Amino acid sequence: MATKSAGGNPIAAAEDQRQDGASAVQPSSTSGQDLGTPAPGKVKTEKELERDRKKAEKLAKLEQKNAARAEAAATNANKTKGEKKVKEKKAEAEVLPPFVEDTPPGEKKRLRPFDDPHYSSYHPAAVESAWYAWWEKEGFFQPQFTPEGQVKPEGNFVIVIPPPNVTGVLHMGHALGNSLQDVMIRYNRQKGKTTLWLPGCDHAGIATQSVVEKMLWKVKQQTRYDVGRTKFIELAQDWKEEYHQKITNAFRKMGSSLDWSREAFTMDEHFSAAVTDVFVRFHEEGIIYRANRLVNWDSTLMTALSNVEVDNKELPGRTLLDVPGYERKVEFGVIVHFRYPIENSDETIEVATTRLETMLGDTGIAVHPEDTRYAHLVGKFAVHPFIEGRRLPIVADTYVDREFGTGAVKLTPAHDNNDFNLGMTHKLEFVNILTNNGLINENGGPYQGQKRFDVRYTIQEDLKKLGLYVDKKDNPMSVPLSERTRDVVEPMMRPQWWVKMSALAGDAIKAVETGEIKIKPESAEKSYLHWMANINDWCISRQLWWGHQCPVYRVRLEGEVDVDESEDRWFSGRTEEEALAKAKKAWPDKKFELVRDEDVLDTWFSSGLWPFVTLGWPNDTPDLARLFPTSILETGWDIIPFWVARMIFLSIKLTGKVPFSEVFCHSLIRDSDGRKMSKSLGNVVDPLDVIAGIELQPLHDKLLTGNLAASEVKKATAYQKTAFPQGIPECGADALRFSLIAYTTGGGDINFDVKVIHLYRRFCNKIWNACKYVLGKLETVENFVPAERRGLTGHESLSELWILHKMNYAAKAVTEALEQRDFMRSANLIYAYWYFQLCDIFIENSKALIQQGSEAQINSALQTLYSALEGALVLSHPFLPFITEELWQRLPRRPSDKTKSIMLAKYPEWDQQFENPAAEAAYDIVLGCSKGVRSLMAEYAPKDAAKIFIHAQNDTSHKTVSEEKSSIQSLSGKFAVEMEILSPDHARPAGCVAFPVSSAVSVLIHVADRVDFDEEIAKATKKLEKPRAAIQKQIKLINDPVYLKKANVVTQDADKAKLADLESEANGLEATIEQFRQLKLE
Repeated sequence: MATKSAGGNPIAAAEDQRQDGASAVQPSSTSGQDLGTPAPGKVKTEKELERDRKKAEKLAKLEQKNAARAEAAATNANKTKGEKKVKEKKAEAEVLPPFVEDTPPGEKKRLRPFDDPHYSSYHPAAVESAWYAWWEKEGFFQPQFTPEGQVKPEGNFVIVIPPPNVTGVLHMGHALGNSLQDVMIRYNRQKGKTTLWLPGCDHAGIATQSVVEKMLWKVKQQTRYDVGRTKFIELAQDWKEEYHQKITNAFRKMGSSLDWSREAFTMDEHFSAAVTDVFVRFHEEGIIYRANRLVNWDSTLMTALSNVEVDNKELPGRTLLDVPGYERKVEFGVIVHFRYPIENSDETIEVATTRLETMLGDTGIAVHPEDTRYAHLVGKFAVHPFIEGRRLPIVADTYVDREFGTGAVKLTPAHDNNDFNLGMTHKLEFVNILTNNGLINENGGPYQGQKRFDVRYTIQEDLKKLGLYVDKKDNPMSVPLSERTRDVVEPMMRPQWWVKMSALAGDAIKAVETGEIKIKPESAEKSYLHWMANINDWCISRQLWWGHQCPVYRVRLEGEVDVDESEDRWFSGRTEEEALAKAKKAWPDKKFELVRDEDVLDTWFSSGLWPFVTLGWPNDTPDLARLFPTSILETGWDIIPFWVARMIFLSIKLTGKVPFSEVFCHSLIRDSDGRKMSKSLGNVVDPLDVIAGIELQPLHDKLLTGNLAASEVKKATAYQKTAFPQGIPECGADALRFSLIAYTTGGGDINFDVKVIHLYRRFCNKIWNACKYVLGKLETVENFVPAERRGLTGHESLSELWILHKMNYAAKAVTEALEQRDFMRSANLIYAYWYFQLCDIFIENSKALIQQGSEAQINSALQTLYSALEGALVLSHPFLPFITEELWQRLPRRPSDKTKSIMLAKYPEWDQQFENPAAEAAYDIVLGCSKGVRSLMAEYAPKDAAKIFIHAQNDTSHKTVSEEKSSIQSLSGKFAVEMEILSPDHARPAGCVAFPVSSAVSVLIHVADRVDFDEEIAKATKKLEKPRAAIQKQIKLINDPVYLKKANVVTQDADKAKLADLESEANGLEATIEQFRQLKLE
């Protein structure tokens, strides 16, 4: 369907969208072999590099000679078409030896000539080599200030990177975010601003601890308790160091222009001190307090979880699920009905539950106050059948839905969020029945020590024995699963540290409502405001070892055995000495010891400080003064509540300023089938594999290096075989970046397909060949020197005025798109300018100008070629940093241009002198004529010359086509050699079929001696059947009420455009039929 391809393939679109770059078009194949393999990672000496390079060149030249001999021999043998195809396939199969860079690390790249085998066509490994190390060494990534140390007059642009977790390698979500951020940073750097993109990593408490624990068990069959806290933290630190290097390497491979001199880590010395300072401040102000409340509990990791670390699995009914620690699958998606006996009565009251084991923690039963069935029971007690002495008061509450189930609700206040509130209201007992590792504790009576889900089945049988069991039914439900361990999350009472949100939420809501912070897209802003308006206090305690240990200490009085959790026993401090001083002041006459809380802080607590602590807070640093607040946060929409909101309210509270003025939320990347990327599915793609390419077997092997279970490895391997049967082809960083930017609509999720990225590698090859051609032409002119500045000389041809006008439009439109965060449009504008305007049209047209023009015309054409190419490279640099630097460095410089790197070159701006609508309109006639000629030639004279007429209908169009005849011929193909221009006074030539370019001009081809008119009419009539049928189908689709309600605006516009294309196709065929009917009458 058109709707699907438009949403999933950003380079599939209609041809009529080429001019303004509203959408790019799928690239055609380009000349030059599309080959190459990644360079090895081993560091070699300069002598070894030189030896390897010469060896590679020698081998490549030998292969070229052999290929030339084979081609000559095949030509002499008068090959058939089939044999030609075999040869082409063999040529495609040729592989160059691995590229070896001979530039010493950090030095400016040594450019090799285009006749070098690795540079004869576009090879990412060669093109992307050496540049990053030079950029970094030269300090290009660091913010540039005035001589007085102030922000430049153009302003500043600052992004702090959303810090990736140090749990593993980067994924495509990171690649997407980094591509968008680097586009904005490079663009603003070229606009002359003081720019900073600050890198760093997050310690990711629960994520890192989870993978290290799995690794420890996999390698040594040990738990964290076997090795102890100190040793475990050392193991986690080792893990962090290893994966930190992998992450920073991936950033560099992608060309991310991050200022590494300012790199931060959420557990480095400065950050840790800041986290401690915030905790102490908030504790002293009463914003942080201690309370025993329900939390999300992971019984495998034995810690509380934030909501973002919980996945809710929807079940349609009875379902058996794998649960860690259980040999057999556990039943979910059912509701069990049973009865409680009424105290001192033969009566019972029926209740129902989806978690039967929690009945061990029941401490009450609720009914609706107006439910006459139970009115006589309110105030009485039910008796627990298994817990001796447990009496359950029956209470009345309007919360109960008397129409649902039996109308009576069992209450487990210590293990259910809704029951918790009812328990508080009716002063019920809060009974915790679970140990930290998910066993039934001493409050479970005869079931103590058993696994909670084993007890689920045992209780069911015991209820049957007592005659209290009623029934079990299917019940659609949501089961909360730990994102890390896949254990079923249990609501459980725990004494924890909480942040009082009533003190923080108001200002954070106001900042967005007043527009001080703009969140895009609008759906993300609505999500933020909804969450903030309904926010609860924030639990910040985590029962982990890896993270910021809570800087708070409990007073244990001398001789005290029982632990007193009252808040007056807790004292925070930036140091233990500070906490001790507070404790002595509060307990002056007591002997005691201080015991530090073993818990660590929620990772989001530290990452919520990221935008300002990375710039030096709480110290008054120059960076904080000059570069805060930051400009924009680019992140995923799914962490708006958990991270974005917390950065906003913490920044306002602690600095008095918003952390950023804008939030842009990118889409979630899914696989080509629309599924969320998951390691267990095998559809997670490593950006480095896309950049360098990887064969299928090594892709399978990577699955074995992680912590996947054998069953998951099997499933993932099967998916990889289907999705990447030939592995992943080498695409390069530029193609990866460009495709991800072109995918970004600011709307729905992205269906990622590596085939699309490879098509953008072909686009890079198109750019490479275009520059190679232009540079070749410039080299043929002795002592060619570009003009001092881009401008008009008065000698420009119509095609030159047209391309300069298009370049001017592209500069304006790309700038507007980037400022509006319309990333897809910005990429498509770049694509359209390169592909459809510069390469396919102007460069082709310039060949005739250079071959046939006067000396002044040739010089003008070369200057325009230079300007158009230079402008295209500089305009494209934020999107394609490597290839643009490589090619820009090969261009001759304008006399006064001393710019060291394209990343410092001034970004193109709209210039009034190049604005020329008249030239655009006139050249559009030329393009229309060439399109008409190609269309008619393809239909009626595909392999030989034919008589062509250009018939102008007014004096203006006649003047244009007469003056531009050579341009029309140049753009029309090699067989358009016999062309005659007809004035408005000429009659339509007989025996011709016409292609109407516009009301002002038509193209005609003489067909009287070429085709059978009746056959052509029959052929066109047959062709007409397909678009007519498609038109009816499309009309039905876009008028369907369900479609109109559910399809988004982008999809509807795409489908309307498809209908217009089909109608245009049908109209053209109808016109063709009518033309041949008229020809029969001549």
